[in-house]
Amino acid sequence: MFPIHDDNPTLRAPVVTWALVILTGAVWVMVQGAGLAPARFEAAICSFGAIPAEVTGEGGLSAGPCAGGGLGAEAMLTSIFLHGGWLHLIGNLWFLWIFGNNVEDSMGRGRFVAFYLLTGLAAAGAHIASDPGSVVPMVGASGAISGVMGGYLVLFPRARVKTLLVLLVFVTVVELPAFVYLGYWFLIQLMSSGSVASAGVAFWAHIGGFAAGVLLIPLFRRRRATSS
Repeated sequence: MFPIHDDNPTLRAPVVTWALVILTGAVWVMVQGAGLAPARFEAAICSFGAIPAEVTGEGGLSAGPCAGGGLGAEAMLTSIFLHGGWLHLIGNLWFLWIFGNNVEDSMGRGRFVAFYLLTGLAAAGAHIASDPGSVVPMVGASGAISGVMGGYLVLFPRARVKTLLVLLVFVTVVELPAFVYLGYWFLIQLMSSGSVASAGVAFWAHIGGFAAGVLLIPLFRRRRATSS
């Protein structure tokens, strides 16, 4: 199931959401070379990606793909703005665009920046805790965006999400309540979490970010924000 858009209007222009989309796209082009130069792309991931073994001190980086090491714990933050490919980037920014504007509207711009970064850090921490000796760098905004989705679930559980549904050869568009769509998405992450190594996807980052979003949203949302 892939979300197309929601029916949830905002009161203010989602300036921070726009800025995050632009900033993340700019990092992809200017830092990672849009994935067109393999050496530059790999150097950026090794330098700014979050490497669990480097953060925890477990294992030896000399045996991994990033023998020179990176930023250490600081990379838990910088890794949020890197991506592993065009599909990874576009998918993440699409989800941020759909769910981020309403969450930003619920708490204000400054708080949304803090919320986004904190859930991203929580996501990186969850991934590192799941495999502390890994020498493979983790990159992507998925964890922070998962936090946004967790916040959206708490704030707007009954908002309608127009969703592309594909079942083998059957393709249709349906409208689902946010709690159904996001609940299904979270269940898929839980069911897939045991295959993190083989799939190359940091499912525990998704789980940790989503959980952080659910737990943190009461501290960040404005009092006037109500579920719809």
